[in-house]
Amino acid sequence: MIGMERTWTRVLPWMALFAVAMALLESAVVVYLRALYYPDGFSFPLGPIAPAIVATEIGRELATLAMLLAPGAMVTRSALQRFAWFALCFGIWDILYYVFLRILIGWPTSLAEWDLLFLVPLPWVGPVWAPILVSAGLILLAVLILHGSTLARRLVPDTSTWGLLLLSAGLFLTSFILDPLRWLYANGEAMVGTSAVNAFLAGYVPSPYPWPLALAGAGLGVAGLLRLAVRMTR
Repeated sequence: MIGMERTWTRVLPWMALFAVAMALLESAVVVYLRALYYPDGFSFPLGPIAPAIVATEIGRELATLAMLLAPGAMVTRSALQRFAWFALCFGIWDILYYVFLRILIGWPTSLAEWDLLFLVPLPWVGPVWAPILVSAGLILLAVLILHGSTLARRLVPDTSTWGLLLLSAGLFLTSFILDPLRWLYANGEAMVGTSAVNAFLAGYVPSPYPWPLALAGAGLGVAGLLRLAVRMTR
């Protein structure tokens, strides 16, 4: 450990480079998958894929999260700052993932394009703008936490701030999984597992996105970030 609590700006370029490289790697994998399984275009219903590939994809997603967690653990002992580095890397990775896909294959054609976001522990879906908005918030939160660690009186989010941020995250998560859960239940499928994912891919067509949930989540997230920023200025 090298005590990066007070020198986070020195580490930032390397963390950003790691996240950019991860984004390019992730987008490259998706380019290959779409060339193999969706050569005629990526649109719902997507169609089933081999169960072994589904299991591999789930494992890859878990490995990606572990890789995004690891750099922060190598530069600080602070659990809060480790979370901040994870949030920063995740946000950069997620946003640039879509940027690289746009460059490589011309997708998404707009921020309203629907995407399959995650498969863990069950399918997440939503328009591209929603995860980008979440990722932008994670980057801002990470910068505030890391900068707060350098102040004379180290600033950490208080209980009210965490409450706002957790409620925001919960509402966004609900907006991503609510319709998939409804579909799986209505079709008598299990909530998790490769067979449930394949049934979902074969038959799911998105309903209108529950944007009021996302809007409420965004409002709570902004309130939490503003609260933290105001406390920092004081």
